[in-house]
This record gives sequence, C-alpha cells and structure tokens, in this order.
Amino acid sequence: MDNFTKEEVKNFIIGLCVIGMTLLCIGLFRYQHNSWENADNSDYTLFATFNRTDGLEIGNKVRMAGIDVGRVEDAVLDEDFRATLTLKIRSDVKIPDDSSASIVSNGIMGNKYIEVEPGGSDDFLAEGGEFGYTQDAMILEELIDRIISLGKSKRKTHQPSGPSAEAVQDTEK
Repeated sequence: MDNFTKEEVKNFIIGLCVIGMTLLCIGLFRYQHNSWENADNSDYTLFATFNRTDGLEIGNKVRMAGIDVGRVEDAVLDEDFRATLTLKIRSDVKIPDDSSASIVSNGIMGNKYIEVEPGGSDDFLAEGGEFGYTQDAMILEELIDRIISLGKSKRKTHQPSGPSAEAVQDTEK
C-alpha cells in the first residue's frame, strides 16, 4: 500500500464496496425470486376487475392490513374493456368472500399495490374466486384538480358582497 496515493486507496475501497453491494443485491433478488417460485405450488388464484389500474404492474404486491399476502400475476382486458387482474394469494391466508380490493399507493409517488379489506363473512373466496367489490386507482393529477376546483369554488362563495376593496381605496383618496 506504500506505492499507492491516498486517492487511489480511497477509490479502491469504494470499488470494493460497490462490488460488495452489487453482490448483496443480486443475492437478495435471487432469494426473493426463489421464495416466490417455491410458493407458487401452494398459492391460490383470485381475480379482481377494475375500471382503471393506472400505475399498477404485474409483480406488485397484494396486502392485507399492511402485510404482504400475495402478488399481481397477470392483467388482461375483458370484453367490457375493464382490467381483470390475476392475483396469487398465499395458501395460509383465507379471504372472506365479501372482502374488497382497492388499488392504493405507497405514498404520493410510491408504487401501487392492492389492499384487501376483509369482510365479515364466514365463507371464504376459493381458488378462482373473484372480488365482488373493487375500487380503482386514484390518479394524482385528478386528485389535485379536484382540490384546486374545490378551493376555487370556496373562494367564489366567500367573496365579500358590496363594493370591492379597490373601490373603497379609491374613495378614500
């Protein structure tokens, strides 16, 4: 190490850290992928139909009470031009047949996932079952437009009646 400058030693250490982190990420990815591959034999399939699934992708999570219980396996367009999603759910998770599925976001700019709200029924969705209640993805731009239009309508209803502030200032001069 006496032949190298401090800058060269620093760059070497950074390079080793980058290689180590890359290998760690590859290992974690392979572990996660293998755990899903092995779980496919015991998972069961459910279907959910939505009018729009903006931002939801194949492979995204299915959660119940904030816990991962499955993933989105496939998405197709049905004859009514609605998105039908195929969901793989862990075999140890039983979902009541009156449950609902909603597409929600992990924060403002986060990934989308499906949140399952369990119902109160004693009967459960079986292999190949379908959610009777679904809620589409909320589009951020639409939400912002709604908030702005509500603000504008409130501003119009709260404007003072009578002479405007400019007219009062002109008469005071």
